[in-house]
Amino acid sequence: MSVTAVLHSEWIKIRSIRASFGSLIAVFAATLAITVLAFATVGRAELDDSEDRVFDAFYAINFAQIAAIAFGATAVSSEYANGALRISLWAVPRRGLFYAARTAAVAGAGLAVGLVTAFASFFAGQVFLGEDAIGLGEPGALRACVGAGVYLALIALFAAGLTFLLRSATAVLSLLIPFILIVGFVVGDIAGGVADYLPDRAGQQVLYQDPMGDLGPWAGLAVMALWVAAALLAGWWAVRRRDA
Repeated sequence: MSVTAVLHSEWIKIRSIRASFGSLIAVFAATLAITVLAFATVGRAELDDSEDRVFDAFYAINFAQIAAIAFGATAVSSEYANGALRISLWAVPRRGLFYAARTAAVAGAGLAVGLVTAFASFFAGQVFLGEDAIGLGEPGALRACVGAGVYLALIALFAAGLTFLLRSATAVLSLLIPFILIVGFVVGDIAGGVADYLPDRAGQQVLYQDPMGDLGPWAGLAVMALWVAAALLAGWWAVRRRDA
């Protein structure tokens, strides 16, 4: 099979699996719904206390990242149900091509939906702020919109790599969701600046108008990308070494 044909087949798999496609839709739908709800109820009331208007515009990314993790995990875990991986490797014997195509499909879908989600939620929230709304001309706003999309794609890839390694979406969700929601705060309280180099903390620096800590916005995404690369390399090792 050609590279294009393999990529197309991997996208069809993702689209046809309800868990992964539903998670992908949830990245957009949940983020937009939470943004509208939050800004419609307390948006203006919080303006006077806001320290970073740009970062506040992406409040719902905290929820979007959970859906992105679920997408990355379920997009891979389907291969380990009912011997599906053996069939996939029979159709695409070159494991490197199969692995690259699956991760590319996850990355492409995650980035496309992530960018749409970021820009849509940004503009949706500002609608409720009237004359106090900010636009893409606000310093850091355009960078944050693009960065939010990249962040969601990276977190989905992080989950995908770990799922190839652990062969279980349940294990990855049980590991990553507490890690993202809890560990960064615990480490921050204990070790201070060390938490800035955790994948979620580092990646979210791009959402700030004036990033705090040692990492700048793009440096933070680069640190997160290193975490993702490590997970993908571990996943590739598992696919290459283990039996289907």
